[in-house]
Amino acid sequence: MIISKRPDVERFLKGPDAGVRAALIYGRDRGGVRERADRLAGVVTANPDDPFDTAMLNDDELGDGRLEGELAAISMMGGRRLVRVRFTGEKAAPDKTAAEALSAHAEGKLNPDAFLLIEAGALGRDSALRKAAEKAAACATIPCYDDEPGDVARLVRESLAADKVGLDSQALELFVSRLPRERGVARQEMERLALWLGPGSGRIATPADLADFLGVEPEASLSDAATDAFGGKLAAAQAGLRRAAAEGEGGPAAVRAMGMHLARLRRILTLAGNGASLAEAAKASGVFWKNEREMLRQARAWTLEHLLALHPEVLAADMACKTAGAPDDLLAERLALTIAGRARRLGL
Repeated sequence: MIISKRPDVERFLKGPDAGVRAALIYGRDRGGVRERADRLAGVVTANPDDPFDTAMLNDDELGDGRLEGELAAISMMGGRRLVRVRFTGEKAAPDKTAAEALSAHAEGKLNPDAFLLIEAGALGRDSALRKAAEKAAACATIPCYDDEPGDVARLVRESLAADKVGLDSQALELFVSRLPRERGVARQEMERLALWLGPGSGRIATPADLADFLGVEPEASLSDAATDAFGGKLAAAQAGLRRAAAEGEGGPAAVRAMGMHLARLRRILTLAGNGASLAEAAKASGVFWKNEREMLRQARAWTLEHLLALHPEVLAADMACKTAGAPDDLLAERLALTIAGRARRLGL
């Protein structure tokens, strides 16, 4: 049983159905996986950290029938027993062992009052564990995808509201754009911001207020470099790339930033082609208000055909950067030169 829509996931985490005996929560965002697993563990048992009620295993401790043994055991203190497995690697043997135990438990062959909770990274379609979890009616499978900007904004508002502080709409957009994708790290940044604003102060910060808190991040330099490249400003793009490199962000991240900018332009032009105004399309594509004028200028010059023709070169640069010993920074600068040159030919 796959549960992927956010409202359905939220309902499940608040109280799984009585017939569900297991849950697999997986995804690249380990922080998001851990957060959801912790919430579910607190619902399944009143004492998720009590060793009498909970067995905690990692993927190296599943062999010799130990996982089945834990699932067959009865809670010493009464109530529902939680068996929690945390995958730390991608070894095939533990994946198969966990899949077999999950199938047996979902079929009711072990202690039906035990709940099996498995946390894993990005499981591929060939994963035996993922296949078994998706097939079992008594198991909930929850994939954790990267948070959408709207979801991140909601998390920020809720986190800050708990400390009676907040951000105005423009500051919220700025802060969300600078947050790392990994939810655990993002949560730490939210807590740091709440402390900086002053818990209980009632302060509502503006973009100007955040200037000292955010500082100049490498990601911001890369984003500026990508914007300059697509705007035909080669010298500024090169300066941004070199500034980001000095701040610790190398070629692969720079190429990724240019790919993200290309994708955002494509989305704007696609929405505009479906009837939206360019301004509406830019807002729907998550363009920050300070960058809106430049993005609209670029959207009027670039076409979907030009962007599609450029896409293979971005992919090629990305693959080249991931080759051992490749001159990452030079590859990123060459891609910026290519993009800026085409932008200039389009009149930018």
